[in-house]
Amino acid sequence: MGKSTDFLEQARLAPRYRSVAERIRDWHEIPLPSAVEQLAVEGARCMDCGAPFCHALGCPLGSLIPECNDAVYHGRWREAWIRLQMTNPFPELTGRVCPAPCESSCTLSINSSPVAIRQLELGIAERAFAEGWVQPRAPLHETGRRVAVIGSGPSGLAAAQGLRRQGHAVSLFEKSGRIGGLLRYGIPDFKLNKAVLEHRLAQLAGEGVEFETDVAIGEDLSARYLLKRFDALVLALGAGQPRDLPVPGRDLKGIHFAVEYLTQANQACAGELEPHRAISAWGKRVLVVGGGDTGADCVGTAVRQGARSVRQVEILPRPREWSEERNPDWPRWPAILRSSTSHEEGCLRDWAVSVTRFSGGQDNRVRQAHLARVEWKPGRNGRPAPVEVPGSELSQEADLVLLALGFLHPEHGRLLADLGVELDPRANVAVDADCRTSRPGVYACGDAATGASLVARAIAHGVKAASSAGAALR
Repeated sequence: MGKSTDFLEQARLAPRYRSVAERIRDWHEIPLPSAVEQLAVEGARCMDCGAPFCHALGCPLGSLIPECNDAVYHGRWREAWIRLQMTNPFPELTGRVCPAPCESSCTLSINSSPVAIRQLELGIAERAFAEGWVQPRAPLHETGRRVAVIGSGPSGLAAAQGLRRQGHAVSLFEKSGRIGGLLRYGIPDFKLNKAVLEHRLAQLAGEGVEFETDVAIGEDLSARYLLKRFDALVLALGAGQPRDLPVPGRDLKGIHFAVEYLTQANQACAGELEPHRAISAWGKRVLVVGGGDTGADCVGTAVRQGARSVRQVEILPRPREWSEERNPDWPRWPAILRSSTSHEEGCLRDWAVSVTRFSGGQDNRVRQAHLARVEWKPGRNGRPAPVEVPGSELSQEADLVLLALGFLHPEHGRLLADLGVELDPRANVAVDADCRTSRPGVYACGDAATGASLVARAIAHGVKAASSAGAALR
């Protein structure tokens, strides 16, 4: 693969970003594109390891990473695109928002820096769109079968594309005003320019996927109606139930779920919501509770909105710091301290901190968050649990509190109740290995079935659901 000695001779292609001073004044994407020559050299760093863990272990989609890298090195860009889209329907999306577990599994990560797989993937996808290789692919024949896909996030889009290309008539239902789900409303523009999503939606529409927006299944249309009208249903509802923080003062004004905040920010950027009607961090002291990717997105959004200050707290202990380029936990995803581009833009971070209560003023708005430090000790079941450190109480002034504590499971609304599908112990939709639910003809995929996870894993699950449902319909 590539040049046999290049991984010894060339340094890793480091990603480049727009300066902090420039990017915090707009909502444009942060990374700068890599030159074709740079990507070719990086593709040559892919060593002939013989056991590509990046493909077999790191990538939820099972992408043919070494083959794509080799094609880029030899300048065969169209071949690289053909091989990439064999497993990944939307590489222009994963190349932007996936944390790249494939790179952690790269064999070079044992003692060196991994191949910049995500940059190569994005470079291939961008070249494909620029060259006009991304065109609607009509099915070879129509089956006469109709399928409803409910939810238009990454898993729903993948399922809709897969089913349509098999020749089934596909209707994609979305409760919001525009298609995209998490991709449109949960991820800020500085990470994913929505024009990228629109290009892909245009291709799906060209293939014959029908989009139905502003339709809440279970309310506007009943499950019974859909079961009569369609031959199969695919539930791609996402894990829409955010984890709450049940502490005194939670009902004060100015405390919001992160997903509500990010959704309104994206709507304001797109002109769907007047800015003064959206939750804004302008001039406010912002506290983000939760240290994951969603919390980081809140940090970057608040900075761009003109927050007075931003602080992020996490109940988990501070991860170990790691400055070497190799993976200390190879081939697994390493448990190390990570800082996103949002953190670079101005944010105080703290770990092993628990929120005990909130307090406010006479206007019933939050003014302070009361915190305490915790230690993680073995609990009754043997698992580590946070224990408050006596005398460690502190307070943080806050005018806006954003709860980014993750998601529990799909929303348990009327749709799931009417369908009568079984739930697993975590309250997700229970499915078998082929994405089949307990009700015949009804499938579930993505976060609705697996719990909140990676975009790449949601896409892979949508592909599997389309394959399973399509096989049953045939």
